[in-house]
Amino acid sequence: MLAAAGRLGLDVEVIDRPAAASLASAAELLGITPADIVKSLVVRRKAGEYLFVLVPGDAQISWPKLRAAAGANKLVLPPADEAFEATGYARGTITPLGSTRAWPVFAAPDIQGRRVSMGAGEHGASLFVDGDALLAALHATVADVTEPLP
Repeated sequence: MLAAAGRLGLDVEVIDRPAAASLASAAELLGITPADIVKSLVVRRKAGEYLFVLVPGDAQISWPKLRAAAGANKLVLPPADEAFEATGYARGTITPLGSTRAWPVFAAPDIQGRRVSMGAGEHGASLFVDGDALLAALHATVADVTEPLP
């Protein structure tokens, strides 16, 4: 993951952190807000074709908005083993950086203009990066693809 970040010209900081029971707990341990944690989700477009969706921790995917942005009629979260096969990362550690394949990336606009934390490819580690630099390096499609958590 660090090598992939370097190839993309990203300045990242990886820190070890204790296990957290929830995203809110992880944010507290890191001294940030839940909105500053970016969830990296892998979504199946069709068999063998995926995309990454980057969502702030205080939001969730809006499936109708994501389908419209991706130009897809059906999108689903694959089972954990399929997500691992598609990315090389276990759930909770997924990041588009260093994925086994560079799938298209869709990102919520709330990631722009802030320093964010996200999965670092392994449990117990968090990656910090400038959101704007991350989105530019990944050639992310920035679109309103979220809705507030219930």
